[in-house]
Amino acid sequence: MLNDTIAAISTALNNQAISIVRLSGDEAIEIANKIFDRDLNHTQGNTIIYGHIMEDGHKLDEVMVSIFRAPKSYTMEDLVEINCHGGVYITRRILSLCLANGARMALNGEFTKRAYLNGRIDLAKAESINDMINANSEVQIKSAMKGIDGSISRLIEPLCDDIMNMIGMIEVNIDYPEYDDVEIITNEKLLPKLHEWISISDEMIDKAQRFRVIKEGLKTAIVGKPNVGKSSLLNALLNKDKAIVTDIAGTTRDLVEDDVRLDNITLHLIDTAGIRESDDVVEKIGIERSLKAIEEAELVILVIDASKDMDEEDKELLELTKDKDRIIVYNKTDMNDDVKGIKVSALNGDISELKNYLNERYDKDQSLIDEDILNNERQIALMIKANKGLKDMLKEVDYGYELDLVSSDLYTVYHDLSEIIGKSYEDDLIDHLFRNFCLGK
Repeated sequence: MLNDTIAAISTALNNQAISIVRLSGDEAIEIANKIFDRDLNHTQGNTIIYGHIMEDGHKLDEVMVSIFRAPKSYTMEDLVEINCHGGVYITRRILSLCLANGARMALNGEFTKRAYLNGRIDLAKAESINDMINANSEVQIKSAMKGIDGSISRLIEPLCDDIMNMIGMIEVNIDYPEYDDVEIITNEKLLPKLHEWISISDEMIDKAQRFRVIKEGLKTAIVGKPNVGKSSLLNALLNKDKAIVTDIAGTTRDLVEDDVRLDNITLHLIDTAGIRESDDVVEKIGIERSLKAIEEAELVILVIDASKDMDEEDKELLELTKDKDRIIVYNKTDMNDDVKGIKVSALNGDISELKNYLNERYDKDQSLIDEDILNNERQIALMIKANKGLKDMLKEVDYGYELDLVSSDLYTVYHDLSEIIGKSYEDDLIDHLFRNFCLGK
């Protein structure tokens, strides 16, 4: 319901210097006026007023009240923000007063949902606002800010406009064949446009998937047979003693996980149990988990003991990981550096070759930070779906399908692309997306 007035605490509910209680809706100013000791009814928008929140004729708190009048507000509705002292108790009391005087408790993300439904922002911008709130790296902040500035719309709208223009011309050709002011569209004329759109969407998908690695990091499994130095490598990468290191084979029984940020990439590291044949029940469980971690990993660092000749266990691991994105690292090169490949001495903390390799490998993708790129899995999935639809249409045109059938499929592609920025949507989708927002945003 967009005709009611909602309220929520928009700051963290902790004891802090300042908290904000936010109201939005037709009665936001009226409700605030009932609990404030100064008249807000004739206050201009974009102003802030000093005064007191009142309860039963007594001063409850000294506050600053910000007034934003529709449509010049975050939600494009009348919006009030009460900046109060940041104690949990007092903040809740002020929220309770707002609710008691006619406001409804806002749902998670409902302020931003109203901004979207009222046309202030598109769906991709709304997602970027949530990304900004949850960002924990410089790359994520930059990506979110570009999304808030409209990078996804700039990326998608020209493609949507081009496709819709083609749909329109096809429809005119079909419905008004006698109308000669519109270009006659044939399969031969549609074909180069399909190739162009496929090329554009292919590039968008490729860049988005590469950027996702830079933005979110890689799920990385460190694997090898027992005692090759996997845990030492994990500790060296993290620069702390996270995993237990001993000379006893099979020390690591469970997965040990942590994150490390290198210059150009974040690795979500998983130190796995050494993989070998074992009769130990607990170790066997650890090995099973290691195999599952390898299966789910986006990157595998396979550790080989450079101080010993490669044996059957090493060869089995090479075979097991051959289809994964894999880096082979030779450890214990302080004992023997006569190997070709990436050399480390993890126990001594000498892992510079591995770090340099990883940073160089992902250096070329750093420039993607400055480009307009799809931001999340939902957007990428919709682009992949649209891309597949275009490629299916390519086959239809090759088979000589009638243009009315092609037009129908082209409209489906347009719908998928439009859904990225929320021009076409299902209510369930919108509710699901905004449910993931924090309360009061």
